[in-house]
Amino acid sequence: MEIPLGVPPPDVLNASAANGTDAANGTATRFVSTPEGTALAYGSLVLMALLPIFFGALRSVSCAKSKNSSDMPETITSRDAARFPIIASCTLFGLYLFFKIFSQEYINLLLSMYFFVLGILALSHTMSPLMNRAFPTNLPNRQYQLLFTQGSGEAKEEIVNYEFDTKDLVCLCISTVVGIWYVLKKHWVANNLFGLAFALNGVELLHLNNVSTGCILLGGLFIYDVFWVFGTNVMVTVAKSFEAPIKLVFPQDLLEKGLEANNFAMLGLGDIVIPGIFIALLLRFDVSLRKDSRTYFYTSFLAYIFGLGLTIFVMHTFKHAQPALLYLVPACIGFPVVVALVKGELTDMFR
Repeated sequence: MEIPLGVPPPDVLNASAANGTDAANGTATRFVSTPEGTALAYGSLVLMALLPIFFGALRSVSCAKSKNSSDMPETITSRDAARFPIIASCTLFGLYLFFKIFSQEYINLLLSMYFFVLGILALSHTMSPLMNRAFPTNLPNRQYQLLFTQGSGEAKEEIVNYEFDTKDLVCLCISTVVGIWYVLKKHWVANNLFGLAFALNGVELLHLNNVSTGCILLGGLFIYDVFWVFGTNVMVTVAKSFEAPIKLVFPQDLLEKGLEANNFAMLGLGDIVIPGIFIALLLRFDVSLRKDSRTYFYTSFLAYIFGLGLTIFVMHTFKHAQPALLYLVPACIGFPVVVALVKGELTDMFR
């Protein structure tokens, strides 16, 4: 499920206690962000979007070569790509109906616990390479195995067989602390730590099998994003009601309120992961050419920056939530295709 860039957050009410006029009349004023605060928020969102794409794409190359079953990527076929917009639409509309029928508080509580577990695992996996470098060499790194079986004797069947070490336990403990912080406080920093981990893992572990599949996926979600943002209020309603780390947020009033700021600009993880897995595919294509060049990767990466910048410009100009894929999909597909045409490698790319 995607959430559009810049979905307006719920109104932030500022009743003035200094003069008491607004409070006495029962009125409130909405916070208006300063140009500096807005620029900081949008710039931070762009930077946070680029980090998981860049590092996730690099990690996807080694992931594709990995023989470890726990690190094996999930391959998206053309059939999966064609069905994905339909599944996403059903999920989005189902969430919309749930928020309309049932109490928003209880739904978000259930979702918070679900994403608490997923977030811990995702953040732990994201931190693992860093921990391998930072872990002191003089400390013992013991190996552990979690084995859960069913039956006995020759009929014994493995249900869970997970191997880990001390480094993994340290990552898990740190991630758990972040998870508890998120569940208790719903702080935007904890939300972003989980969101960045989800995005990086998505780009790293979700692999398109070829460029044609990528075009089908991005084209289908292009229509999905435009329809649900411009055609209905479903996407915006879910985005404002859904309390889960499936979006990156950054406060526009950070300069005024510090870490307690609460007037957010936001970017859905779908607008990062979907173009990101296509960009990662082009990096693997660059590697396959064996030319010590990353032409298609850098072209698509710059195209993503251009598309996201154009999204922010249009949204800021017209003061309306924008489907980011409306701008990202033509840029991320169009720029590399033009480069391939110029270099005479279009057939190789789609092969």
